[in-house]
Amino acid sequence: MVQLKGTGVAIITPFTKNGSVDFKSLGNLIDYIINGGVQYIVTLGTTGETPVLNKEEKKEIIEFTFQHVNNRVPVVVGVGGNDTAALIKDLSSFHLDKAVAILSACPYYNKPSQEGIFQHYKAIAAHSPKPVILYNVPGRTGKNMEANTTLRLSREVENIIGIKEAGNNMIQCMDILKDRPEGFMVISGDDDLVLPQMACGMDGVISVAANALPKEFSEMVELCLQQNFKAAKIINDRLITAYRLMFAENNPAGVKAFLYEMKIIENKLRLPLVPLSESLHAGVKEFLGK
Repeated sequence: MVQLKGTGVAIITPFTKNGSVDFKSLGNLIDYIINGGVQYIVTLGTTGETPVLNKEEKKEIIEFTFQHVNNRVPVVVGVGGNDTAALIKDLSSFHLDKAVAILSACPYYNKPSQEGIFQHYKAIAAHSPKPVILYNVPGRTGKNMEANTTLRLSREVENIIGIKEAGNNMIQCMDILKDRPEGFMVISGDDDLVLPQMACGMDGVISVAANALPKEFSEMVELCLQQNFKAAKIINDRLITAYRLMFAENNPAGVKAFLYEMKIIENKLRLPLVPLSESLHAGVKEFLGK
């Protein structure tokens, strides 16, 4: 069974000044992240601005990521959507042979019932060539996948191996952790809650902040895995301002501002997202200057 512990990175998609995918910068970012000590990479998550990427761009990004990572760390591929039948077609058209798993966000906008969410994921798992990691992010989807639904999927659907829980809901996380089956991964999707969530037993994080701060963030997560929460807190305290700056307006505008100031990417997003506001960008420069 696939086991992913520690720091995964929901990698951004760099764009050139003219708006096309910047593969050179993507390669540089992959190297920077891996050299920073992270355990795995997640490509085509929502941090990668997948809603504004067409299918050909997604396929090119998947292929490039596999090639450039070159087996240095595992790669998880984001394959999500709110049309179950269309999503099943994507699973057969994307080249997923080198992926260790797929990450699939809860259907957005449709706002299905808990039974609808269960049947959606059951259908995906039945057609996926790779193990499935659930992704609960109600702030984006408009619908929370409740703990009972997650636990039901974990017990009844063999190809579902874990969940990225990004609901900012500690009680729900603790309910899942309390009753999860052995080997079922529970992964944080909230950078600012990773430390207390790992103290409750989570296996790690799929992080946004680790795009820009992989060394510091992965060290903090590793200390949590070692149960050294006192030392982890020292690092986390230094990063709290960065979390606030990264998520104050939208993701990935915040982390892209960090990476731009670090001269890794252009500060370019695709509409309807726009770069970080001037005042917040000044805060990014101040933070990095320290």
